[in-house]
Amino acid sequence: MSTLRQRMNEAMVLRGFAERTKETYLACVSGLAKYYGRSPDQLDAAAIQTYLLHLISERKLAYASVNQAVCAIRFLFAVVLGQREIAFDIPMAKVPKRLPQILTREEIGRLLAHGRDIRARTLLTTTYAAGLRLSEVCNLQLSDVESSPERMCLKVRQGKGGKDRYTLLSPRLLETLRLYWRVARPQRWLFPNYSGDGPLYNTTAQRIYHAARSAAGIERGGGIHTLRHAFATHLLEAGVDIHTIQCLLGHGHVSTTMRYFHLAQSRLTGTTSPLELLTP
Repeated sequence: MSTLRQRMNEAMVLRGFAERTKETYLACVSGLAKYYGRSPDQLDAAAIQTYLLHLISERKLAYASVNQAVCAIRFLFAVVLGQREIAFDIPMAKVPKRLPQILTREEIGRLLAHGRDIRARTLLTTTYAAGLRLSEVCNLQLSDVESSPERMCLKVRQGKGGKDRYTLLSPRLLETLRLYWRVARPQRWLFPNYSGDGPLYNTTAQRIYHAARSAAGIERGGGIHTLRHAFATHLLEAGVDIHTIQCLLGHGHVSTTMRYFHLAQSRLTGTTSPLELLTP
């Protein structure tokens, strides 16, 4: 796998893939190689489909995770190996579209208050207040906090799709960050890992979220990405227009942001049924 891995990595570098995408693609192809005990370039479309069935039936992976493997394997065969006929025969599953569960403002308040220490509370508060993805909050640097009165924003470096953007830095969040800095004294990374030589690990941030959710007695909701969903939905309920929310979230298409209309309760309960408009 070493030579093939190097070729695949170079192909992704040339196309400007994000670091996390490169790691995911290489891990998916490595999993395929380990399953058969030989290099993937020796496999045909039938063998690959058998492996995908193994991921679904035996490993019980979600269709979205299986499709991630499909994208990685297609890239390997179509781009790196130039075998487009095999890439074309690798099926992509249709992923069921489910609306995420949204925590109420009261639940968000309880969750933020139940962080086990000041770092945990600040991490969760920042994620919700700025609508950040997991990797974005973990990779925040001190220089990304622009607190001058005429700026007041957070810079998000290399978000999804390798795009930089700016998002909200509210006065309350700034006060929280300043208190955290006086206690923790981070150097480069706003939330460093325990050794201090790099950003916080994604798995650590997830554990922090689940611990706070459990301590707050909140049973529903997924991982820390739930805070980003709540950010968008609560802004929509407060009357912020959809295009502003799109920019804050860093969505490439407004259709991605539009699903929050289905989650905003005030939009649903505040709408009059056409039945009420009929003349009695």
